[in-house]
Amino acid sequence: MKIFKINVCLISALLTLSACKPQNEVANQSHELSNHNETLLDNVKMLNTIAFGSCNKTEEKQVLWDDISATNPDMWIWLGDAIYGDTEDMNIMRSKYQQQKQNTGYKSIMNNVPVIGIWDDHDYGINNGDKTFPAKEGSRDAFFDFLEIPSDSKFRSREGAYQSYRFSSIGGTVAIILLDTRYFKDTVKRQNGKYVYDESIDLLGNEQWQWLENELRQDADIVIIGNGTQVIPEDHNYEKWANYPSSRKRLFDLLNALDSDVILLSGDRHIGELSQLELNDGMTVYEVTSSGMTHTYKGLSDEENKHRVSTFTNELNYGLLKISTDSIELQLRGDNNSVLRSLTIK
Repeated sequence: MKIFKINVCLISALLTLSACKPQNEVANQSHELSNHNETLLDNVKMLNTIAFGSCNKTEEKQVLWDDISATNPDMWIWLGDAIYGDTEDMNIMRSKYQQQKQNTGYKSIMNNVPVIGIWDDHDYGINNGDKTFPAKEGSRDAFFDFLEIPSDSKFRSREGAYQSYRFSSIGGTVAIILLDTRYFKDTVKRQNGKYVYDESIDLLGNEQWQWLENELRQDADIVIIGNGTQVIPEDHNYEKWANYPSSRKRLFDLLNALDSDVILLSGDRHIGELSQLELNDGMTVYEVTSSGMTHTYKGLSDEENKHRVSTFTNELNYGLLKISTDSIELQLRGDNNSVLRSLTIK
């Protein structure tokens, strides 16, 4: 009887220790990754149709995946807020990513189309998050696991979530550059509900800037730069590159030196819109903001954007970029594949 009591106590103690294992230790355990997405990426021979979107709540109805599949895209790009994690607990974050992967419509995309992407604030872990977020390292790993980026990828050997890819298309070489505007982002000040413009603050951090400059030195006929934050618009009072004026100017100076068609992709805003801006030497850059996939800012009836083409939409939307031999078509599409906005670059 005494031996029985000792064993019970021992077992009870072991169970207690197991239950008290730190959350970060659980979150950092290795996660088995499929190589299916990497195989799909390797098998892209011609990248002519790219679908993309942002602002996707796992608990909401996701009505656009069948429309996206119907366009037969060669790739899907997340532009932030693939889930609304909003947590420092990586177990919660990972469970939400797994919930998204169980969505029937998204499963169909994953099974047939390579998926890449960059995060924004809610899948980073905190609304309007910046470099001070304490769980950013674990969050980056959870995000890369969601994208099924291999454990030995060069992307994992550095801090942050920025990535680049190169493909062939019917219109020439395509460079896809995904910028991380969260991990290294300096804290911005607000006064009376408005951002204080400060030339000394930065969005990307030195290492990412050097990497970007090197990427842009490599020749490409089409350069697609995706991130979660709007680059061209500068009039509204929300998050935007214009809140970081020196970073925005530095990016435009780099793009102005290119002999390429440049298209910017962004999300975050819960509206969809097309913008264009002529740079100093006559070069024009274009931006497609696609947001959101499960919810939009229905209460917004007007918002200034002097660079906007046509009007914004607050219908559920995703973006489509179609490359042909002599043009690039930019579209925002809604439920039942209605074309909400479009712009053709020739």
